[in-house]
Amino acid sequence: MVMVDDATNRIGVRFSEEETTRASYDVLEGWVRQNGLPGSLYVDRDSIYRCEGQASVADQLAGQERQTQFGRAMAQLGVELILANSPQAKGRVERMNGVLQDRLVKALRLAGINDLEKANRFLEETFLGEFNRRFGRVAASPMDAHRGVPRNLDEVLSWEEQRVVQRDWTVGCEAKWYQLDRQHEALSLAGRKVVVRKLRDGRVQLVYRAKKLKWKELPTRPARVHKSQPAKEVRTIKPPAAHHPWRRALLRGGRAAQFAVRDSGRPPLRSGLPPSLTANRRNKEPIPPNKKGTFSPKL
Repeated sequence: MVMVDDATNRIGVRFSEEETTRASYDVLEGWVRQNGLPGSLYVDRDSIYRCEGQASVADQLAGQERQTQFGRAMAQLGVELILANSPQAKGRVERMNGVLQDRLVKALRLAGINDLEKANRFLEETFLGEFNRRFGRVAASPMDAHRGVPRNLDEVLSWEEQRVVQRDWTVGCEAKWYQLDRQHEALSLAGRKVVVRKLRDGRVQLVYRAKKLKWKELPTRPARVHKSQPAKEVRTIKPPAAHHPWRRALLRGGRAAQFAVRDSGRPPLRSGLPPSLTANRRNKEPIPPNKKGTFSPKL
């Protein structure tokens, strides 16, 4: 993998078994340690640098696009990531690849090197310094756009995933389970999202709002304890007692007389009162005459 500085034509080269996120992190770290943090990177449209999937609804509402791990790291470092639309757009680095496939292969053969580790050591100690002195050029502007090396460069060039803390204060990621320490009880982390960060050297960090949490790895997945539900009480309908008002007989001059309720031939109501006359039966009753001998409707 090759990096070329547009201003000075200086290069950074590193051998890897294949082009992966890890390989991109390694070659970038070598450049940053030696020259500083660049302002932007001009890369191809490989899946390492560009996310093919569509953003989630939450990201779309927040105005954010999906990012690869490399894109996320560049955003945290403040490095602009420019995607080339064709190999010709990256003409400088493509031509440099052709030069290195000629000169570097011959130099490795003359040095008797045929393995990856020795080849990278040869690049750092011998080849790159001589190559940059011979083919480098003076920049048009004396101002160097590179910035200082971040202190947390190793932590940024990593893999980060968001996970939800379970009710038992465990976090699962990539078939591994981590138990958070009791000292973080004041943070009320159950149900909240934490960042599981895996560094290139294999270390794992759990981070919540830029604070590193203490944890221990569990050998197996913790057993889930389901809260027992209380048994539902079966409600039984009891008949009213003998002295209940519903069972009291209506006496003459009592509530029936008070409300002028007469027998309609229907079963009594649950309250004990006889049902009122129906509208049809009331309509069949004769209308009593008034004092003048004429019939008036009954209201």
